Amino acid sequence: MTHEQDRRYAAWLSGPGFAAAEIVAGLGYGAVVLDIEHGAFDLADLERFTPFLRGLNLEVLAKVLGPERGPIQQALDFGATAVVVPHIENAAHAAAVCAFGKFPPLGERSFAGGRTARYGGHDDDWIARQDRETRVYPMIEDAGAIDQIGDILALPTVDGVFLGPSDLSMRRGRGAYTRSEDDFADLRIVADAARAAGKPWVLPAWSTAEKAFALENGADQLVLTMEHGALMAGFGAALDEANALTTDHH
Repeated sequence: MTHEQDRRYAAWLSGPGFAAAEIVAGLGYGAVVLDIEHGAFDLADLERFTPFLRGLNLEVLAKVLGPERGPIQQALDFGATAVVVPHIENAAHAAAVCAFGKFPPLGERSFAGGRTARYGGHDDDWIARQDRETRVYPMIEDAGAIDQIGDILALPTVDGVFLGPSDLSMRRGRGAYTRSEDDFADLRIVADAARAAGKPWVLPAWSTAEKAFALENGADQLVLTMEHGALMAGFGAALDEANALTTDHH
């Protein structure tokens, strides 16, 4: 049974799995995060997989390889809905890097006459539409970024922010992310700043507590599960069931 898709809910994909994409779209997810930074994607994969995902009515949030011009422009040229830019250090760094996702005079993105331009030319309306409809989300995963969250959100080339709780915990001196009170205090800083700026924020929300926090604090999108975690949960549940039945029969 196919369920109505809801763009608020995203799945985290670590590779170009066409079946996984069809499954999450059929279940009702309305978005996916592509972990290009840590996953198993190459340019040929992204060129094929991104339009396939868009054809499934999924928003595509491409977490690019790094805070550089090339990865940002390539993801947008392939048709990503948004670029998620990791390793943003502070507001000045965000200003320099996020400009690569917007065309002049707003930013520094370079034009490519490919898929997004229907393999032809462009005009001022097309530029304005691209700048308006594609989003640039710096990741908040560095101590300097959260300290300057208001300045980052005020940038005209920043459409919202995407939280990286695990790296943020380590870089704030707390070690591994444990969903502690201090971790949630940082999440609240970002949520409050985004609300004040009138811009969206996105949270990888694996746990029940994170999902509840995101919903209560107005997250625009929640990344509900990651591909490897979903596989482990499914395989583990089947094994647990078999082991329980084996115990019952002895």
